[in-house]
Amino acid sequence: MSNVAVVYHSGYGHTKKQAEAVAAGAESVAGTKVLLISVDEAAGQAAALDAADAIIFGSPTYMGSVSGPFKTWMDATSQTWYARGWKDKLAAGFTNSASQSGDKLNSLIQLAIFAAQHGMLWVGLDLLPGNNNSKGSVNDLNRLGSFLGAMAQSNADQGPEDGPIASDLETAKHLGRRVAEQAAQRAKAKRELVDA
Repeated sequence: MSNVAVVYHSGYGHTKKQAEAVAAGAESVAGTKVLLISVDEAAGQAAALDAADAIIFGSPTYMGSVSGPFKTWMDATSQTWYARGWKDKLAAGFTNSASQSGDKLNSLIQLAIFAAQHGMLWVGLDLLPGNNNSKGSVNDLNRLGSFLGAMAQSNADQGPEDGPIASDLETAKHLGRRVAEQAAQRAKAKRELVDA
């Protein structure tokens, strides 16, 4: 059994939808328990985060960075950072913005640095870029061509019922599944060391 936590902020519901897809992907791995936590609830879930084998961080990209509420929570984890409470846990990230680029890479870099400061081990997206040749389409997984984490795009004038599109949600599921698989492999290796 491994525990995967998905901590996210969503201003308009689009990133929540992406977070739910990440959680669904993680839950598809046998023996994985998933906890989906809004950043507003994260302070009250500190014990669950400390017990997690992996934490997947998700935030919309606003003005080229993670959202203000997500950054406030990041700053509030300084006691955990000082105590090395998340050291050697797996980490990953995802983000959403209205623009195709929207400087989402900067948000993923910010999340990866945050994880590194906590001593965590980052799990990137293992998919080749989609939609980058004449036979590609927006229906390809990883259509936005990210390697550091899952990216999604949602139109600014539409609600979460219309975005992110299916391929972005499938990419998010893939990331969640990948992290859960890695967490399961690590949990198995730890058990084998104890039993040896």
